[in-house]
Amino acid sequence: MVFGGIMHFVNTEFYLKAMPSFLPFHELIVYASGVAEIMLGILLVISKTTRKAAVGIIVLFIAIFPANINMYLNHADFPDMSETALLIRLPIQLFLIAWAYVYTKKTTHS
Repeated sequence: MVFGGIMHFVNTEFYLKAMPSFLPFHELIVYASGVAEIMLGILLVISKTTRKAAVGIIVLFIAIFPANINMYLNHADFPDMSETALLIRLPIQLFLIAWAYVYTKKTTHS
């Protein structure tokens, strides 16, 4: 999560290309989602915040799903990734949501 968030700042252009055209403020969304990924990744490893971070990650993965669909539909914009790889990313999102859901069941230590 933290690495993915950092990549929003390192490779901003990639994430801007992934943004669906119907969304406004592409650059703001890319940076804000990067900050969210970094923060949620850090909060996930802190036992007091693991569950809340996991819920946030689920919401984030659902929110970014349209970008993954957009990448597949506009695969020519992503020449370094095959159309098949972009398609496979879609069900991987479900796996990542399930992974985060497991963390919502973790008990916290006071």
